[in-house]
Amino acid sequence: MDKINQRIAAELGVGVGQVAAAVALLDEGATVPFIARYRKEKTGGLDDTQLRKLEERLGYLRELEDRRATILRSIEEQGKLTPELARAINAAETKVELEDLYAPYKPKRRTKAQIAREAGLEPLADALLQNPALVPEVEAEKFVAPDKGIPDAKAALDGARHILIERIGEDAKLVGSLREWLWDEGVLRSTVRKGKEKDGAKFADYFDHSERIKDMPSHRALAIFRGRNEDILDVDLDVPHEPDKPHPAELKIRAAFGIADRGRPADRWLLETVRLAWKVKLSISLSVDLLMRLKERADREAIAIFSKNLKDLLLAAPAGPRVTMGLDPGYRTGVKVAVVDQTGKLLETATIYPHEPQRDWQGALATLAALCMKHKVELISIGNGTASRETDRLVAELITKMPQLKLTKVMVSEAGASVYSASELAAQEFPDLDVSLRGAVSIARRLQDPLAELVKIEPKSIGVGQYQHDVDQTGLARSLDAVVEDCVNSVGVDVNTASVPLLARVSGLNRALASNIVAYRNENGPFPSRTALKKVPRLGPKAFEQAAGFLRIMNGENPLDASAVHPEAYPV
Repeated sequence: MDKINQRIAAELGVGVGQVAAAVALLDEGATVPFIARYRKEKTGGLDDTQLRKLEERLGYLRELEDRRATILRSIEEQGKLTPELARAINAAETKVELEDLYAPYKPKRRTKAQIAREAGLEPLADALLQNPALVPEVEAEKFVAPDKGIPDAKAALDGARHILIERIGEDAKLVGSLREWLWDEGVLRSTVRKGKEKDGAKFADYFDHSERIKDMPSHRALAIFRGRNEDILDVDLDVPHEPDKPHPAELKIRAAFGIADRGRPADRWLLETVRLAWKVKLSISLSVDLLMRLKERADREAIAIFSKNLKDLLLAAPAGPRVTMGLDPGYRTGVKVAVVDQTGKLLETATIYPHEPQRDWQGALATLAALCMKHKVELISIGNGTASRETDRLVAELITKMPQLKLTKVMVSEAGASVYSASELAAQEFPDLDVSLRGAVSIARRLQDPLAELVKIEPKSIGVGQYQHDVDQTGLARSLDAVVEDCVNSVGVDVNTASVPLLARVSGLNRALASNIVAYRNENGPFPSRTALKKVPRLGPKAFEQAAGFLRIMNGENPLDASAVHPEAYPV
């Protein structure tokens, strides 16, 4: 554990003691927002960004240590664990390095090399490698054994070659150096598949595209991977080289195994073995490894951008408790209208048809004007989807013709509104309301309080980036969930008005506890104090400790209950 803490401390540029304290708190069940806000004195002031990175690296490094222990145990059980190998395994800093070292000892299906070893051909492979002056065909005659499946010299040489190819492919030091060399020097080329030019027109920029893999930005990498997944593009990774000369990788393999072209009888056979080791085994496996590395890097960069976009959406300035009209624009199906009061409660809905094909512009203006006057609407929230510009013009004309209404229009992102409309939560809240009209309610509310409304939608459905469905979905969900959690807890939540989805994002709470809080509030009335939360079923001391500082009681018995001060600090 000390080793892990030291490594994380070095990566974050903080003290080992700070990391150890944070790890201990995380292991006790404390959340990142709680530690960042209320345990600064223990962690030496680590902020939420540092703690998120620490939490992520802690998970990776613990998995690494578990894998290291498994590998050491497996090799030891085989009786092949030497002190030198143990030192190399213990020094490995990544999962890739560990797997490279484990490759020769990893239990696998019987390979052609294993079959050749069982037939007694390893001495032939060793002899030709150590002494290229031997004549391969002559030496191979000594190993002909029809009863072992070796009918002639050619079969013996083929078996010896399989053994050497596997040995080359499982040399951890060589494989590691080739992988980094290919990463540094390799060029990724995408080409269009024959006959796919028309179907894949949107990928035209990548029909014949070459770029160093190391320098490829995430958006281009994700576009190319999408093109490949849709069977439009072929992708190839290689180092620039002259076709009529040995591949540069072959020269590196030759140097590692002491193979050279000096005109000796076995040299040509050994050179062909090296060529096949690269072409048939290493070039393929290393390309797969590096394309995966590129994908993982592109995913990380894209997820970081998506997370920032989501944070900006969630923390957009709320318009506050003002009567708001939400418009969900559309052409044929009409513009859905919903008016909500200062608290977000639905007052009235309507559907207007100002655009094609009905083009009832005047009727739409009349309907909107009547609703605005009836409910004293102050704000009009317009979804930014299909027909949004035309709908914006409609509202602009309404404002111009009826200045006495003192209306303000705002274009808002409608991302995820349709997901909310069809959700179980929306069905519970508006059981008798048409699905299409629920979206207009969401559009109105997200102007009043973006955070409170958007937490009702799964973060991935909010629409935060072009390639969000191409990246690692587990990593994306984890990152976006962390953003929502951090945003909710940085703002705090009014426990007497918050919905179940909003409360569920508070530090220390989950959906079950959030439901219990709302149920208790509905039955017993508003909470007079934070202490009263202890009466909620199943909300124990640990959950209260984690959540209390982020839950606000406005106009309660204790003024501090409306602040970010934690109850544990009240006596101070």
